[in-house]
Amino acid sequence: MGIGKGADRSAPFWARLFGARLKRGIFIVRDRVMRRRLPRVEITVAGHPLPDERGLRATRRCIELLSKASREDTVVVFLMGGASSLLVEPAPGLTLADKRRTAGLLLKSGMAIGEMNTVRKHLSSIKGGGLLRAADPAGVITLAISDVIGNDPSVIGSAPTFHDPTTFKDALAILRRYRLMRRIPKAARRRIVAGAQGKIPETVKPGSAVTHRSGFVLLADNRAALAAGKRAAEALGFRASIVTSKLSGDARTRARELAAILKTLAGKKSPMPRCLLLGGETTVKVRGKGLGGRNQEFALASAAALAGSRGVHLLSAASDGSDGPTDAAGAFVDGETARRAKARSLNIAAALKQNDSHVFFSRLGDLFRPGPTGTNVLDFVIALIDDGQRSNNA
Repeated sequence: MGIGKGADRSAPFWARLFGARLKRGIFIVRDRVMRRRLPRVEITVAGHPLPDERGLRATRRCIELLSKASREDTVVVFLMGGASSLLVEPAPGLTLADKRRTAGLLLKSGMAIGEMNTVRKHLSSIKGGGLLRAADPAGVITLAISDVIGNDPSVIGSAPTFHDPTTFKDALAILRRYRLMRRIPKAARRRIVAGAQGKIPETVKPGSAVTHRSGFVLLADNRAALAAGKRAAEALGFRASIVTSKLSGDARTRARELAAILKTLAGKKSPMPRCLLLGGETTVKVRGKGLGGRNQEFALASAAALAGSRGVHLLSAASDGSDGPTDAAGAFVDGETARRAKARSLNIAAALKQNDSHVFFSRLGDLFRPGPTGTNVLDFVIALIDDGQRSNNA
């Protein structure tokens, strides 16, 4: 099974690796990339970032296939970012509409992915170890590409094949902290409350019987991608450094903090142009009615903070090629962005107020649109500081 953005790109590899031993394969993806048909392998496109009927049907097909697995079988699960939305089976008493409404509120709340997935796991039949239960008594091996800070297996993809240390009480506390309990659908609210009162069985917990026949291997993460980026920057003649792989918190706040650092560095002479690399995942509390994503929001706040700076250039982008519900991965900014925007009657403050970063950068022509990349290892911020002393090969 492959679940996540671009997971189908790995399908030919699994087919070659397992050969005749492969009984069945199924991949649930956001954008279909692998067009070639493979024997015994199904590829289904489903909704993201909000779950949809396609994801529901595909998930039920997964459960159907797993129900046929025996103790002699091994289920290999290739897990990538996006799985929380693509793999959907509402808990008893909930509908897909309930899940969509709740997911939309979580995405706009500004909560971190770990908090979001804690709630998701307790409103699902398949997350928080649900796939382990469905596959029992077969053995399960999960191979994951991490899209969460810290690479916690209980958070990646909402842990469909791993134990879950969080509880209904945790989910209830999170929803109350973000003042969402009265806004989520009644069915979701009733389930969370009943679970917190011990009236509903918990998700799969550490030490549960179904976890004894499972294994987990991390294949790649944000740190590995940053290291590759550093090598590439150095090959181009930059003095490159990795600042952090744990960038988190409010996008606007982090953008202003980074801009202050960049302006300070720009005032210091350097024998080589510099490249600063940051990775992680910021958050945005959506208050306006505009269109955008956390990377475009980060770039927009950076444009305001870097206004007038010389020799500083920045890209904030999602590694999967899609930032929020848009066709852009992020946006480019520099010290001239604010001036260019003003010349086109674009107002940074107004765009920030409406969370309308996508329209702002689209009109300015500064969106970064690489298309689906086939992977997801969080977000990147790439900052270049060039004082004009560039090396010959840069």
